[in-house]
Amino acid sequence: MPFRTSLVPALVAAGVLALVGQASAKAFRVCADPDYLPYSNRAGEGFENKIAEAVAKTLGETVEYTSASYRGRGGFPQFLATTLDAKKCDVVMSIPYGSREELTTRPYYISSYVFVFKKDKRYDINSMDSPVLKKLKVGFERDTPVEDGMKMRGMIPGGIAFDVGDDNSESPVTMLKAVESGQVDVMITWQPAVSGFLRDYPDLELLAVPNERALGAPEQYSFPMSMAVREGDEELKKQLDDIIVQHQAELTAILNDNGVRLYTPQSPNSP
Repeated sequence: MPFRTSLVPALVAAGVLALVGQASAKAFRVCADPDYLPYSNRAGEGFENKIAEAVAKTLGETVEYTSASYRGRGGFPQFLATTLDAKKCDVVMSIPYGSREELTTRPYYISSYVFVFKKDKRYDINSMDSPVLKKLKVGFERDTPVEDGMKMRGMIPGGIAFDVGDDNSESPVTMLKAVESGQVDVMITWQPAVSGFLRDYPDLELLAVPNERALGAPEQYSFPMSMAVREGDEELKKQLDDIIVQHQAELTAILNDNGVRLYTPQSPNSP
């Protein structure tokens, strides 16, 4: 726990310096990307940073970060292997519920991939099978369920791929700028990835991509998101599960304040 250096002489004189260390709050050790807003950054401005602070406060602990990029070679699996699995931290703040890579808590939010386009275009889009999509320039991120869905429909040749999830130097806001500039007519992306930038783009419409089985194979575009702990760390998982249950309203408020939209999974024919 930080304390003023001017107090050190007095504490030493009082013979209590050792007690300060013993009384320091236990660290809530989190692995996070240091430069990937709106998720997290070194300044603690991301929504995952704020969720971590709220959880740590409930535990009576202080957040201690281990920084490593989600992006680049190896991606998120490599990030987990070199941080959480290597015991450099104890928690990662967002991972799909039920992931086989780590032990996941109960979900604390559900969000979705979304169609993003200019409101004044009024495109008739309600699913990945909407006919208008084959007439438009569609942007998408590589290595996502959207890329898989577009491949199934033969839409990749007419699409424009973005590598935000792989390029450390590129911000997700690039995808909104692409819609604004007309580089693409429609962008399909994970809503939390652009959540923190949407207030600067009030002319853009967002519609959730419904889960569907239109071409036979199951498709999923909305995902429940959890926190991750190492396999076997049932004690910490239980603590976090209890916090999620007891403080769900607070966590939801943080997400809402940071522009993260919460979605209930829908089928294409949902009203």
